[in-house]
Amino acid sequence: MTRRILVVGLRATGEAVVGHFARAGDRVTVVEEDPGQPSYAARVAAVGALGAELVERPAPEAWEVLVASSDLVVPSPGVRPGHPVYVAALAQGVPVRSDVDVAVELASVPVVAVTGTNGKTTVTTLVTDMLRASGVRAVSAGNIGVAALGVLDVPMDVLVVEVSSFQLHATTSTFRPRVAVLLNIADDHLDWHGSFAAYAEAKAQVFAHQSADDVLVSNVDDAATVELARRAPGRRLGFGAHAAPGVAGIARGALLGPDGAVLAAADVLSGAAPHDRLNAAAAAAAAREFGARPSRVSASLRDAPRLHHRTEPVGKAGGVAYVDDSKATNPHATLAALAAYAPPDREPGPGGRREEGGERRVVLLAGGVAKGVDLSVLRPAVGRVRAVVTIGATPEVVEQAFAGLVPTVRAASMREAVRTAAGLAHDGDTVLLSPACASFDWYRSYEERGADFRREVEALVAETATTGKSAR
Repeated sequence: MTRRILVVGLRATGEAVVGHFARAGDRVTVVEEDPGQPSYAARVAAVGALGAELVERPAPEAWEVLVASSDLVVPSPGVRPGHPVYVAALAQGVPVRSDVDVAVELASVPVVAVTGTNGKTTVTTLVTDMLRASGVRAVSAGNIGVAALGVLDVPMDVLVVEVSSFQLHATTSTFRPRVAVLLNIADDHLDWHGSFAAYAEAKAQVFAHQSADDVLVSNVDDAATVELARRAPGRRLGFGAHAAPGVAGIARGALLGPDGAVLAAADVLSGAAPHDRLNAAAAAAAAREFGARPSRVSASLRDAPRLHHRTEPVGKAGGVAYVDDSKATNPHATLAALAAYAPPDREPGPGGRREEGGERRVVLLAGGVAKGVDLSVLRPAVGRVRAVVTIGATPEVVEQAFAGLVPTVRAASMREAVRTAAGLAHDGDTVLLSPACASFDWYRSYEERGADFRREVEALVAETATTGKSAR
């Protein structure tokens, strides 16, 4: 029977959703409220060729008509809960489902679903790599950048999906991953969800409809995650800083699985930041559920490339390192980056001298769209910060968070921010772009923000090499 599908949003996800339902023989209408974004013309042509009807910038009252003529609404992840399409669908009893909800129901293979405030893409990538290295045909999709509905025809044994709180908000009882991974929960997207409780509840949907035979892998060191995990209907496994029965983590310098098996030796993990070790433990615990071999887990961790814009070193000039952590769009991620790049002062050694490295500090580039999150949670980390350079349209939010603790300087562009930070840094310091905020005031994405930072750092490095002088 032909169904009438209303798709909201014509970006990458929307295009994949239209393609899936149109090829299934359904009648599809797609709505775009902000036409003109990059690749929009090509997407319009693609969905038009599939016979989909396109509606641009509908009037507020038009949503009731659009929903009334639909059997199913599939919103893109950015469509907020208070959007008129949700209001009309609720009033008219028309079901609303996210793209991943549909994809997980239709997948003919077991699914691993990964969510959390931070680390989702890293863990999704690691799980996929560990499985592939072990001979399991794993495919990653979802919030990682490839729509899950667009890969269902790819030959695979396991589908690994990264799911955001936006996508989980519109899931139903059909969303039943064989393995769910809940990494952490901290304040984020509160402007979208309305409250931390609502945000956490969205995250809980990753396991809410599992059966007793399914598995939840969750963070035993994160209080909010521990509280939610108590509700899980399936078998529970943990991961954390320290290994224990049923908990993947570190013991005797090695990474152990929940069953106590050695999955990676100490040399594989040497130099890894605390959050990197947690991500490794979470990924290994999930991958082991599908037969990932210890030697292949270890090899994947050893060979895994660092993902772009995630504590990615981009250059060094005048004794100062520059690191791109543009993906840190909330303070929880920024705290993890600060812990990795500016360890606290060590206790004085013999003769009262501090151990080497104790004076290293970070000059932090922070700011953007705070998403309703209180940045004052960064204050306990000020001992690691030499100064803060604010970027973005609301510098006062960052200034308030660090008021009276460390110097803050405003910058009107990324170029000015990099040059200012270079002037504030000391030898051995790190200039860290870890904004704790979204990028949508100055940039279209965190990737674009990180790329701008890299360009400015590379220009500074080249200038320093040519003149022999740095901006300091």
